[in-house]
Amino acid sequence: MESVRLFDPATYVHGVPYELMATMREDAPIHWIEEPSVMGWEQGPGYWAVLTHELVNRVLRDPATFSSHQGATQIRDPGTSDMLAFVQRMMLNQDPPSHTRLRRLLTRSFTPRAVAKLEDGISERAKLIVARVASIGHADFAREAAELPLMTLAEIMGVPEQDRMLLFDWSNRVIGYQDTEYSTSDQFDPETGTEMAQKARAIRDQIGSDDDGRMPDPRSREGLADMYFYAGELAQYRRQHPGDDVVSILLATADEQGAITTEEFETMFFLFAVAGNETLRNGIPGGMLALLEHPRQMEKLIERQELLPSAIEEMLRYSPPVIHFRRTATGDVDLGAAKIRKGDKVVVYHAAANRDPRVFEDPDNFDIERSPNDHVTFGAGPHFCLGAHLARIQMTAMFHQALTRLPNLSLNGEPEHLVSNFQNGLKHLPIKWDV
Repeated sequence: MESVRLFDPATYVHGVPYELMATMREDAPIHWIEEPSVMGWEQGPGYWAVLTHELVNRVLRDPATFSSHQGATQIRDPGTSDMLAFVQRMMLNQDPPSHTRLRRLLTRSFTPRAVAKLEDGISERAKLIVARVASIGHADFAREAAELPLMTLAEIMGVPEQDRMLLFDWSNRVIGYQDTEYSTSDQFDPETGTEMAQKARAIRDQIGSDDDGRMPDPRSREGLADMYFYAGELAQYRRQHPGDDVVSILLATADEQGAITTEEFETMFFLFAVAGNETLRNGIPGGMLALLEHPRQMEKLIERQELLPSAIEEMLRYSPPVIHFRRTATGDVDLGAAKIRKGDKVVVYHAAANRDPRVFEDPDNFDIERSPNDHVTFGAGPHFCLGAHLARIQMTAMFHQALTRLPNLSLNGEPEHLVSNFQNGLKHLPIKWDV
């Protein structure tokens, strides 16, 4: 039953249990994990936890054997067949060739001109975010740093800046549904938003519980009716008023199967609004916490900012924003010493693979000069993170500004972790510096 701690979301309120992962990985590269009923999570059938760098890569690179589509990519099974069919339409939960088409259309939308414009904006926004707090001497870094991915995503998606906090609330509801602070988040001010944002907020206010008092699953169309309404309205608006943002380009792009449909766009919007926001929102404060806990490494980085690219890679390895992803076995297969059966859930733990001593020397040590650094934070295979380049650009911009303009950085209280066994989240990271 000790291995159940790996599954239990309550475990992660104290951070990722790396010691548990190491003990389990030393015992065997893959373990069967029970899914008891915890924190309102209904009992599940159990799953295989994959903990080594080699086997994580093997699973991620073999979608024919380990499907993202059959059971989707979360440990928890979709509650109904309708729910499964709904989430299967998302690019994240598809296998080649359907996944390949959507990814190709999306990749084409990130034109060199669009990416260059985004990179220029990222640099300026990071400068403004740090400048806004520099004279104060303290801040919640997790909260302030969240502005950068929010503003970048708003530009990518053609979302008016005054509506960007909707993205914040949507990702909170989906990722943090087991954490009271996140699941009830309401940071958007409808009085300052656009008309379509105000209509979306009215829809959210109408989302109610069923006869048993249960709220709709936050991953479902019913649970995020306001987000899907907004996405549909945005698609219509951008088709009529195209700009130079990625979404306008995407909606105007077509292949031999035609242009992207509104339904396909809505599922991509979900992916951007949640995955594109939450991962970097956790990656930036996770990297800062690693530096704060290793002051000699921080001093070295301040003195030698040419080390920033390798430092970013080490932050990503040491504190990956995503703890795991799920696949489903399409047939009987041997993996490690395990006999996996068709239909079994197979969950790859990025956090464990990133500290595999067979690949990383002294893996629990934070070393900003680590080389090579073959982490799997961005995944591998056909689902390798499409936003990896922009994530690195944003982290580089934010840390360059913070380390340059906030002298003598240190913790100003206890970090608070998100209650989630999926996202390695920092809700609050209080810091201080000299002014």
